[in-house]
Amino acid sequence: MNGKAQYDELTKLIRHHMDLYYNEDAPEITDAEYDALMRRLKAIEKEHPEYRSQDSPTQIVGGTTKRTAGINVEHDVPMLSIEDVFTKEEVLSWVREVQELHPDAAFDVEQKIDGLSMSIRYEGGQLRLAETRGDGFVGEDVTANALVIPDIVRTLPEADYLEVRGEVYMSHEDFEKTNELQELKGKKLFANPRNCAAGTLRQLDPEMVRERGLSMFVFNVQKGSEAYTASHHEGLEKLKEMGIQTVPSYLCHTGEEILKAIDGIGEKRGELPYDIDGAVVKIDQTAYRSDFPAGSKYSAGHIAYKYPPEEKESVIREIELSVGMTGRINPTAVFDPIRLCGTMVSRATLHNQDFIDELGIGIGRTVIVYKSGEIIPKIKGVNKEKNPASGSVYKLPEVCPVCGSRTEREEDTADLKCTNPDCPAKLLKRIINFVGRDAMDIKGFGEEYIRTLTQEGYLKDIGDIYHLKEHREELIEKGLIGKEKNTDKLLSVIEESKKNPPEKLLAGLGVENVGKTSARTIMRHFKDLEKLMEADEAELLKVQDVGEITAASIRSYFRKESTRELIKRLKEAGVNMLSGGETGTDQSLLGRTYVVTGDVTHFGNRNELTEFIEARGGKVSGSVSKKTFALINNDAASLSGKNRKAKELGIPILTEEEFLESLKERETGQTEE
Repeated sequence: MNGKAQYDELTKLIRHHMDLYYNEDAPEITDAEYDALMRRLKAIEKEHPEYRSQDSPTQIVGGTTKRTAGINVEHDVPMLSIEDVFTKEEVLSWVREVQELHPDAAFDVEQKIDGLSMSIRYEGGQLRLAETRGDGFVGEDVTANALVIPDIVRTLPEADYLEVRGEVYMSHEDFEKTNELQELKGKKLFANPRNCAAGTLRQLDPEMVRERGLSMFVFNVQKGSEAYTASHHEGLEKLKEMGIQTVPSYLCHTGEEILKAIDGIGEKRGELPYDIDGAVVKIDQTAYRSDFPAGSKYSAGHIAYKYPPEEKESVIREIELSVGMTGRINPTAVFDPIRLCGTMVSRATLHNQDFIDELGIGIGRTVIVYKSGEIIPKIKGVNKEKNPASGSVYKLPEVCPVCGSRTEREEDTADLKCTNPDCPAKLLKRIINFVGRDAMDIKGFGEEYIRTLTQEGYLKDIGDIYHLKEHREELIEKGLIGKEKNTDKLLSVIEESKKNPPEKLLAGLGVENVGKTSARTIMRHFKDLEKLMEADEAELLKVQDVGEITAASIRSYFRKESTRELIKRLKEAGVNMLSGGETGTDQSLLGRTYVVTGDVTHFGNRNELTEFIEARGGKVSGSVSKKTFALINNDAASLSGKNRKAKELGIPILTEEEFLESLKERETGQTEE
């Protein structure tokens, strides 16, 4: 690719990650990885200023507004970002630049709280409005939620107009309590405190905000009398006197004092009861700030020093082994619990023997742990200076940890696998996969039931699931899946699953390299699972997105006598093998590719909407392109990257209501193509 093409690809990637972080509260990469992408983009724009447009990621604030949080509000004072720096030299260079023009300049160094930014307006001493940052110019009215946050003062002993800005966050303790409650309710756990705080503040239910226990630090006076705005430090002190929780800060006068404050904040980072992701340096005299603009995206007179990614050491106490449904041996390191990015972690995957050998991992050794995407714990390396004298590099066993059968390394891979086709662990994982949401979706058939039924001998392979009804009386008598009502309910769901379209069956069989999406594509081509079973490699390669490796996996799986016997049993039990009839005649969206973004209201989540579209022959893509038929977004006014791209390409942006209405018209023949 040429320079402009590389720039466009990088811009597209950054917009994708901005959307995940600001609008979905679900980042895929770490802050450090995101910062590196932005630095690269800035460097290209510096060399080629003609590439940069007004909506470049370097020129805009990342967030958008979400109507589900309330009505949108235009900010009285723009809520912009702060320009990041990554070295002490950059900090000192900026300080010298300020002092050359204003020798008497003072600076405030503050903790950069990792949460969601919010402004509060007081009129006549009363809290009148609380608003999220949104895109920096328009945010969401979250006043009702703000009123139940304990740190927020409702009444001030001031009659004049006052607007303050702060960061809403969640303490480690409240985060852990919230996740414990989520687990008890059987709901999805939050990845980290920042995501939890952001998602909670945007809810329409103040009671949920109260229950989860959000907090807030005020870090700026946005607008008010000169007594609050002339000196940043004095303004914060006045707010403190009125009972407002202000961000911990240090008043400095020299570069040396600033670096000392930055180091001090960094040293305490792991001990704080909440997360920070940097230190902010602000010119104290606000009148000086306008002399140091930093572009349309950033507020003037500030910089944010970003600390390196958080890493901590811990000692491996044990290496646990599990066996997957293909027989793959999965090693997991269990180490002394440590806190990373706001959560306690004590486990990380070791992947395979090559990974273990490369890093020199062993029991009793001290490892360096970090979080990938600030979510998944990973081991970066070993502190060799702390290796115990008697320790050694761990070796995966030559026998399966579950059944004791021989293990062998799979050709051309680093995977070690159990050679026993009847290994109980394989069976357990295969059945869990088969009944799961992405496969046959047999609701209520949990792992404990599966484990019990395999141990009791009722499940020896997947096919036995559809013969459980023959043992109804025994199951009820033994209480293996509950009493009569619960047993009959599960047996009924199992019976209903026979009607599923064959792509769900294919996804449930556990063929290597064939997941939910590829199974759907494959069955659109073959229509009949038995025809797929007989297909040769040439026929398989005709299917979109099926390459040589996937084709080889499918051929290998269906050539096995055990597989052919299983398919025969499933067919005899009445499990659907054909696309058509009740399981796929609706092709009203065939040939159309949609992109789905934002919150949904007519479906349980975006996955359900995706399945709805694909069940009617349509496709769902993760990004907007010229091939996109329409973007489905309930917030058509959103400034997200997907909305902007759709508008640039002239692609319709539909709400769910509009999408469903257009589908209804299409199905009834009211719309001509």
